[in-house]
Amino acid sequence: MNGAGSLLRTLTGAGVDVCFANPGTSEMHFVAALDGVPGMRAVLALFEGGATGAADGYARMTGRPAAVLLHLGPGLGNGLANLHNARRAGTPVVAVVGDHATTHAPLDAPLQSDIGAIAGAVSGWVRYSASAAEVGADAADAVAAAHRGQVATLVLPADVSWGDGGRVAPPAPVAPRPVADAGALRAAADALSSGEPAVLLIGGDALRADGLAAADRVAAATGARLLAETFPARLERGAGVAPVSRLAYLGDAARHQIGAARHVVLVGTRSPVTFFGYPGRDGDLVPDGCTVHPVVDGAGAAAAALEELADLLAPGRAARVAPAARPEPPTGALTPASAAAVVGALLPEHAIVVDEAITSGAGLPAATAGAPRHDWLTLTGGAIGYGLPAATGAAVACPDRPVWCLQADGSAMYTISALWTHAREGLDVTTVIYHNRAYAILRAELEQVGAAGGPASEALFGLDRPELDFTALARGMGVPAERATTADELAGALRRASAEPGPHLIEAMLPAPG
Repeated sequence: MNGAGSLLRTLTGAGVDVCFANPGTSEMHFVAALDGVPGMRAVLALFEGGATGAADGYARMTGRPAAVLLHLGPGLGNGLANLHNARRAGTPVVAVVGDHATTHAPLDAPLQSDIGAIAGAVSGWVRYSASAAEVGADAADAVAAAHRGQVATLVLPADVSWGDGGRVAPPAPVAPRPVADAGALRAAADALSSGEPAVLLIGGDALRADGLAAADRVAAATGARLLAETFPARLERGAGVAPVSRLAYLGDAARHQIGAARHVVLVGTRSPVTFFGYPGRDGDLVPDGCTVHPVVDGAGAAAAALEELADLLAPGRAARVAPAARPEPPTGALTPASAAAVVGALLPEHAIVVDEAITSGAGLPAATAGAPRHDWLTLTGGAIGYGLPAATGAAVACPDRPVWCLQADGSAMYTISALWTHAREGLDVTTVIYHNRAYAILRAELEQVGAAGGPASEALFGLDRPELDFTALARGMGVPAERATTADELAGALRRASAEPGPHLIEAMLPAPG
């Protein structure tokens, strides 16, 4: 058995049975070995960022790693943005990066690069396989490392891949998730019950139904303000689930939410900061004189920690849940508000929503709060171009659930080729492109930093010269598509897409931002 065969058999034996791939010459023995390992599903992406984002979306929905196969350092570099998002989400991903044969590397061929240095920017674990005999054990260790909520990168030289002597390794032990220290729990309980203003900020697996119920019990019993991190990896929500508001993206709005808190208790998340630094403003969102109480970080068992807190502070109290409520389907002009109302009115039960709507999606949380129970995936690391690939992975992970990808126009173009994979795999993904013909977020940030713009800067924000045609782009990649110019048309298009299997795209024509 060669090294590639032992790698694949070890991965499938450890429960990694999907590989999102954009391979090249150095990975050809891995590709050939797929025919002998029918338990591994290989999904082709036309761009490395599509493959890495799909692995992220898959793992967010399954809780177990997907593999992603990339070609040398430049291929890894192309996939880096969505590996960054996976890292910030605490997503388990096994990245297999082919390298030149060890005998070829000293020749400094055109694609030679320092793969370890590139991988180190986003990976919690990096290893070079030195021989075919070691590949299986290396793969088992990579899977175990990924299960700790990180990107694990295994670099596979071509001669190690084709070399004989490969051995399949048994799954390596997976370390249990860290649990909250008793002292940290007690300190948090004391802070929350002190009578002083407090914020309970939650993330990680605390944003599933059980964790949300426990958090709501704590907040109701203590009067603490309950908030979720700004961009959750996966948030369960809708009718029957305890509701939670997310910490605002804009610093001033987030400061208003936190208010004059004397205590900020962190369960499954980091201490809050603004996304960027701005002239004359502090990026730390924790008020002066406020004490931060970390209970467990995003890699830990956050839901379990909240249940312990709830048992301490709110024994016997039931959680409040969101009532079933939908907006009436609107008519007339299509605006961000009416588009959100259409989504809230029609969102299917058990849907997975992948949200990269950016500024056009501001009204979506309120409009969908009482929709049937669903999952919401967001842009954890801020590296745009995540939505279409993550929807790919979520649909592969959950073929029995509808996936709605709510996608801004500018960021869609980063990874638009993911639509081809949607068509090729027959994935049940309905993509709504919010087409406002602008990078509207950049206009907002220009104002935030206090810079004075003019015609030259404005030219970098507009997407209207020439105007993009997403229906043509989608149809060219095999995805049925139509354009909606009113709220009624958007509702009709979503109903038609929901009634038919496979992928669809709806181009929602919104007013250009002023």
